[in-house]
Amino acid sequence: MSKRKDISKHSDRAGNGDASGDSDEDFDMLDVDFEWFDPQPAVDFHGLKSLLRQLFDADSQLFELSALVDLILSQPTLGSTVKVDGNESDPFAFLSVINLRQHASNPAVQTLIQYILTKAASQPSLSALKSLLDPSSSAEVGLILTERFINMPHEIVPPMYTMLQEEITWAIEDKEPYRFTHYLVFSKTYIEVASKLDADDSRPAKKKKGPKGANSSGGGVFYFHPEDEVLQKHAIGSGWFDYSKADDEGASDSKRAFQEMGVKPSGHLILLEADKFEPAVKAMGEYLSPQA
Repeated sequence: MSKRKDISKHSDRAGNGDASGDSDEDFDMLDVDFEWFDPQPAVDFHGLKSLLRQLFDADSQLFELSALVDLILSQPTLGSTVKVDGNESDPFAFLSVINLRQHASNPAVQTLIQYILTKAASQPSLSALKSLLDPSSSAEVGLILTERFINMPHEIVPPMYTMLQEEITWAIEDKEPYRFTHYLVFSKTYIEVASKLDADDSRPAKKKKGPKGANSSGGGVFYFHPEDEVLQKHAIGSGWFDYSKADDEGASDSKRAFQEMGVKPSGHLILLEADKFEPAVKAMGEYLSPQA
């Protein structure tokens, strides 16, 4: 069943024009219909698995992705996919939440929890996770997993979070186990690194001013998901971490798009108390709404 339909203008680079990007003539505007659906067990398995692999990046091989997708699809009335060619097409984006306590006995979830605890151990602001995820704790932590194609407009995100809030409310009314005390968003950030291609060509890389925040090497931290910057302001803790698996040489250059610096991704965790989730989603919607 389609949840909601919206029309968003999506920018795509024209096939010709000034490569510097200084002219508006470099872009064509395309009208694309985005449709929101419940996760569909019959058609979404491979699309969701691909998006999870993208979300977990270099460490995706550490997780049982098929089992995690099966878990997401086992709760089809919770969470959303975004498609552009009807319900039978592959998702271009998704959002779901997993009750880490309810599914603590699932081997795939156990692996994910242990991974999260290991990464959070190096982040003082995430120290609460150790007690929250302890088997003796009464806390109910909802793990939010969401990912999308890199060229998807950000305006598709707030409706997914808004619908998730509604679905959780309905699930609680039906006495389903979604009365969360906390939400943990698993996401990703990146830093810019010197391009190996520039070094090989003996060309000096241009310096670029980064955003607020810094990594261990002093560079700016960027968000793949701009909504994370808003969620982080409402969080009780957040932090980025290096992946366990090292990228192959040259991977940073392979991930750069229309920029001169290489891109080095890292994981990112955001922990929110349940009563802060609604105002965080509202602020996110205001931040990502199209500017007049």
